[in-house]
Amino acid sequence: MLYNQSPPHDDKTKIIKDHLYLVDILVGRMVTQVPAFMNKDDMKSAGMLGLLDASNKYDASKNIKFKTFAEYRIRGAILDEMRKLDWFSRSLRDKQSRIGRTIVDLELKLGRDPEEHEVAKAMDLSLGDYQVLLGEVSHLGCVSLNETLDNSNEGRSFLDSLMDDRADASPGARIEGQQLTKKIADMLELLSEKEKIVIALYYYEELTQKEISEVLELTEGRVSQLHSQALIKLKNKLDARLH
Repeated sequence: MLYNQSPPHDDKTKIIKDHLYLVDILVGRMVTQVPAFMNKDDMKSAGMLGLLDASNKYDASKNIKFKTFAEYRIRGAILDEMRKLDWFSRSLRDKQSRIGRTIVDLELKLGRDPEEHEVAKAMDLSLGDYQVLLGEVSHLGCVSLNETLDNSNEGRSFLDSLMDDRADASPGARIEGQQLTKKIADMLELLSEKEKIVIALYYYEELTQKEISEVLELTEGRVSQLHSQALIKLKNKLDARLH
C-alpha cells in the first residue's frame, strides 16, 4: 500500500498491524548488538514506537517501500532507546575512540591494516586485555554504523547500504547506491580475512554470531571481537571518506 502523505487513521492502524512482525524480526536480529542492560521488552517497546513513527512520517513519493522505511525507523528507535539507557556510554565511547585512533595511526605508520597484537601493543595492553576491550565496546560499532549517512527523511545508514540493493529505488537512487556500494566494497577489502568473513556471514548471509562461531570453529566471544574490530575499522574508513 502506497501513500503520498501520512495514511488516514484506519489505514494507519492496518499498516501498523500488517508490519508488527518487523519489530520481532529486528529485535531478534539486534539482540546481540545491544548491551546486557537492555532486555527484549525494552527493545520491543522502542521498536513499536519506531513503527508508529514510520506510519506517521512515511512518504511514498520518496520511492521507497513502507517495509524498508519502517525497518530504518524501528532499528533507529531501538538504538535511540539504548543510548538513553546507556549511562556508561561516555566511558565506552572514549574506549572505542581510543581503539579507532590507534588503528588509524598504525595504518598510517605501517602502510597496511594492523594486526590485533600490534594494536594491543600500541595501546600498552596484552592481546587478551585488548580482546576483552573489543567485547566491551562491541555494541557501539553497530550503533555508529546504523547512524544515518545524511539528514534525509529516509534515514539510510551505512549498514543499510551493506545489506540492501534497493531494487525498487529510482534510477538516480540506484546509481547513487551503486557508487556507495563500490566504496563500501573497497573498504571491506581492507579488512583482515576473518573480519571479512564475519561481516559477510553476518550481514549478507544473516547468520547469528552463534552460527558464525560454528562455521569458523571459534567461540562466540571471538566472533564478537572480530565483528567489533571490523565495525570500528569500517567506521574510521567511512568517516574519512565522508569528511
